[in-house]
Amino acid sequence: MLNKIVKLNNINIANNLPFVLIAGPCVLESAEHAEFMVTSILAITTKLGIPFIYKSSFDKANRSSISGNRGIGLKQALKVFQDIKTKYNVPIITDVHDATQCGEVAEVVDVLQIPAFLCRQTDLLLSAGNTGKIINVKKGQFLAPWDMKNIVKKIESTGNTNILQCERGVSFGYNNLVVDMTSLPIMAENGYPVIFDATHSVQKPGGLGDKTGGNREMVFPLAKSAVAIGVAGLFMEVHQEPDSAPSDGANMLHLHNLENILTKLMAIDSLVKSDS
Repeated sequence: MLNKIVKLNNINIANNLPFVLIAGPCVLESAEHAEFMVTSILAITTKLGIPFIYKSSFDKANRSSISGNRGIGLKQALKVFQDIKTKYNVPIITDVHDATQCGEVAEVVDVLQIPAFLCRQTDLLLSAGNTGKIINVKKGQFLAPWDMKNIVKKIESTGNTNILQCERGVSFGYNNLVVDMTSLPIMAENGYPVIFDATHSVQKPGGLGDKTGGNREMVFPLAKSAVAIGVAGLFMEVHQEPDSAPSDGANMLHLHNLENILTKLMAIDSLVKSDS
């Protein structure tokens, strides 16, 4: 199996290398909150020696309810992202939702993320691929892991091979998701790095009626399982007060638990990849 290395500045992302952490709050709340989260997570990852990519969304377009918080919007968010990159030299990942956003977002952001429900949108994939940026594609909740090869081929058709494949659980029943851990090695057969989204995988879509529920207690067990199989990176949404967060609070990790969890995951990761 090919272990392709996707390079991001001085970060190498590959299934047989130590895992990269993609982390941050679900939605970009303000410049002040973003800076607090970046500095807090950066302090932990620097201490542990974990490569870190900051994640936050400028628009949460897929909300359970019309009243759901969607974020601060594209224009304001790009200014915040640029300030973070300038001050802290931290790479940024954020979602894009339609083809018209890709070029503008790519001027600032290092990794374009394709949301799970949009993973088969050809025009979006092609527009993202044409930026030349790294593309992190969330596998749709409705998609089998072997079908990711068709998504990969769409992006490859643009000449862009900077591709990450992200597992985030599949639809199982009413207001529930389940993670099929066999999807991780299956997707790895495409030759590209696999990212495991440990926090969205514990979502309960629409589980609270007018918003998404979740079970953050299961984030660590699932992350341990994914790391034991071997992945290139972990995606974790983190917040200092997740129960008060405007979006996805029920499945986000508490910031104060992050260092302990990452320390344990590093030990598993090192053991699994010791012969790589």
